Amino acid sequence: MLKLTSSQRSALKAKAHSLNPVVMIGDAGLTDAVLKEIDVNLNAHGLIKIRVFGDDRMNRIEILQQICSQLDAAPVQHIGKLLVIYRPKKETEKTVQIPAKNGLRTVVTFKPGSGAIRNRAKKVTIKGNERVTQGGLVKRRKTRQVSAKKKALAS
Repeated sequence: MLKLTSSQRSALKAKAHSLNPVVMIGDAGLTDAVLKEIDVNLNAHGLIKIRVFGDDRMNRIEILQQICSQLDAAPVQHIGKLLVIYRPKKETEKTVQIPAKNGLRTVVTFKPGSGAIRNRAKKVTIKGNERVTQGGLVKRRKTRQVSAKKKALAS
């Protein structure tokens, strides 16, 4: 289980104030599917709210401790039926640039796999006016807009 200082916890409470619950735990309790959904949301957001339906306070405290111990997360806050949990986000995608030749450059994109999906590395050659998006796609740079006044002055 991850440990937080009181100043880190208070900063995370402030960030979590505006969040909506992304996972809801019903009468079935903490199942494997619910744990997997919590893990997916922690990977995507890092800080999440969970709503637990049920009136037993001790049951909610046990659920919070189970989630934090199994997913290596830190409990931030427990107010009523809302649980706030934090885990630092993992690095998702890296790009490495290889030096340019003739105005062309090669970029290696890397997407980590999970479960049965393998890691994917791909080399892409791009021109000077192109860029690689976060998803690994190559896009051309948009032309800069110029006002009609400046066009008239340049002519």
